Amino acid sequence: MTDTEPDTDVPPDATAHVCERCGRPFTDETYLALHRGLDHPSTLSTAEREAFDAARSEEEESLQRFRLLALGGLVVLYFGFLMTYAVVT
Repeated sequence: MTDTEPDTDVPPDATAHVCERCGRPFTDETYLALHRGLDHPSTLSTAEREAFDAARSEEEESLQRFRLLALGGLVVLYFGFLMTYAVVT
């Protein structure tokens, strides 16, 4: 493992999903599907490609939701400070 690769230790009580191509363990099948699609795209079977596409779609939806919630929180915070400033001064 090089210094740029993240630590992928699996807790002893968890089921390890191991990549058969490079041997890296993952705690979730979704993470393994994402890993296969990003690190081994040329060797994917049809089922692995479909699993990668589904996992990536789910990940993109989660990120989009987070971005919208973060933006909403910043807008509320900004206007909260603005109204507080308008009332106090």
